[in-house]
Amino acid sequence: MRKLYLLLFAFYALIAGANGQTSDSWSNFRGSQDLLGTTKVNFPDKPKLLWSFQTGDNIKSAAVISEGKIVIGVTDGTIFCLDLKGKVLWKYKTENSIEAPALILNHKVYVGNLDGNLYALQLSDGALIWKYKTDNQIMGSANWWKSGSKTVLLVGSYDYNLHCVDAETGKMQWKYESDNFINGAAACFNGKAIFGGCDGFLHVIDINTGKSDSKINVATYVAGSCPVSDKMAYIGDYDGLFSKVDIQNQKKVWSWENKEVKQPFVASAALSGDRVISGNRDKFVYCFDKNSGKLLWNYNSGNRVEASPVIIKDKVMTANMRGDLALLKLSDGSVIWKYEVGNSILHNPAVIENLMVVCALDGTVYCFGK
Repeated sequence: MRKLYLLLFAFYALIAGANGQTSDSWSNFRGSQDLLGTTKVNFPDKPKLLWSFQTGDNIKSAAVISEGKIVIGVTDGTIFCLDLKGKVLWKYKTENSIEAPALILNHKVYVGNLDGNLYALQLSDGALIWKYKTDNQIMGSANWWKSGSKTVLLVGSYDYNLHCVDAETGKMQWKYESDNFINGAAACFNGKAIFGGCDGFLHVIDINTGKSDSKINVATYVAGSCPVSDKMAYIGDYDGLFSKVDIQNQKKVWSWENKEVKQPFVASAALSGDRVISGNRDKFVYCFDKNSGKLLWNYNSGNRVEASPVIIKDKVMTANMRGDLALLKLSDGSVIWKYEVGNSILHNPAVIENLMVVCALDGTVYCFGK
């Protein structure tokens, strides 16, 4: 029996390690390396507000959670680390606004700011380990990949480059130049870094070499990040198209658009099972069949949706620019729970077992759960 237990433990650890997600960790802004925006944790149908915390400045980034700590960057350049009850553990001040969500990895925090600096801090006390400089602002979260004993970070910049940086030393490994700004995070999947940018291409980069595997013409401006699963990427663009892209065969499988109201998809999509969900500035949250592209349901949130949805088992957490949180049924989009925070929510919540942290533009951090 003990041997069976150890084998099962190793198996589940391998599954968790495949995309960097566990029940008590939401370590980058989409929860995992492949940016699926989904989790299998338990979460109540009627969550309660457990606490709130005021940072003192605007929040345009998402919270991340790992090792019992919550990390948030704000527009005055401060990085806050809170415990799960909302108590400040430490603060670190950078020289410019932080709009990029942080990454927590191996007891460290990695976060970029509008100066173009990527900071590595100790998660325990916020001490600076190293600082890496790009040539323009960093708007998207860093992601990571491990090959052998070496871990690297992948971060995009408005200097048009995807930067690969040694996670331990902060030394550049390579730069890959795109044709315009890189606004979102790169998904890391099967040794590839996959991202869309303002140049309208989906770039697929070999993480070991920094060389392009492919450059797929998918859209106009891609503002968000794209989840990747089974060699397929799911992308919304600024012209209002939402598309499934076959990375291996370098072509679109299907595209959908609201022909009556062509508003941008700024949010990143969430993917679970045969369903893919994204929000649009036309106020709606859309759920598609990932195989056929058929629209399964939509939900009118009442205001622009820029925050990326999060799928929690059979539920979907959404937020809009009016400050409305809504928990929906994944099956049909019907409302389970709603809560008004009263100020714009630009980014998705971080969700772990029975707990969710979401940030509002006015600088307030909210924690809901059971």
